[in-house]
Amino acid sequence: MFLKIKSLFSLTRPLNVLITFLVVIVGAVICIGQEYSLLKIILAGISAALIAGAGNVINDVIDLSSDKINHPKRPLPSGKITSPEAVIEYTLLTTVALLLSAFINIIALVIVSVTWVLLFLYSYKLKRVPLVGNLTVAFLTGLAFIYGGVAVNNAQSAIIPAFFAFMINLIRELIKDMQDVEGDSQLGIKTLPQKMGFGRTKIIITSLSALLIAATLIPFINRIYQIEFFVIVMVIVNPLLVYVIKKLFEDDSQQNLNKLSNILKLDMVFGLIAIFFGR
Repeated sequence: MFLKIKSLFSLTRPLNVLITFLVVIVGAVICIGQEYSLLKIILAGISAALIAGAGNVINDVIDLSSDKINHPKRPLPSGKITSPEAVIEYTLLTTVALLLSAFINIIALVIVSVTWVLLFLYSYKLKRVPLVGNLTVAFLTGLAFIYGGVAVNNAQSAIIPAFFAFMINLIRELIKDMQDVEGDSQLGIKTLPQKMGFGRTKIIITSLSALLIAATLIPFINRIYQIEFFVIVMVIVNPLLVYVIKKLFEDDSQQNLNKLSNILKLDMVFGLIAIFFGR
């Protein structure tokens, strides 16, 4: 029973779920005005984390065939849990997320509902459309910041961090597509690295990274965020981006691409820390 529960928990990809929770909480904190409800902030974080977990579950259910090639050790392809069990988990997570968002306000419920639909469409169809799937995931990550702002009735203050989140996740999604190119090719799934090749994809990733690095200077120059933001971004966030680009051009192996994807995930956490202390 313990192994089953552990596998169901693992299926949600806990680190991604935790990052989603933190994104929404930080999004809410940096948008706090004169009046806010701590309960609504917590509900926003939990509901966002649950819908993100649900999205990861249904993604693995739909991608079971490809994961047997790309990620054979995951709970479903390894046989630790069955597809019906995963569907039950998906339904439960989605239902609770929608109910919790309804207690925040109607806009929050709409955002969670839209996220639910987009996550399903992403897993079912959009991820197989070159770049469209990548843009969908990046958009939803940025939307998490907006969701945090909605929880405190001040979504406009979340626009800048939402843009940063969108950019770094778009970069990460393209690297993940490079990592999965072999399995996707065998299953007839067309992604940007397959359509344009690794060389051009790397150029796109580099261009996006350069744009993101340049964009991180704007909030400090315009005095939107304070010196703490600038220091953390310049000492940790941007150097990690440069490191990822350097290693991307040195090694095309799945192991290296997976490492770079995880570094970008960590880099987003440092980005959250920079925004939190620099607000």
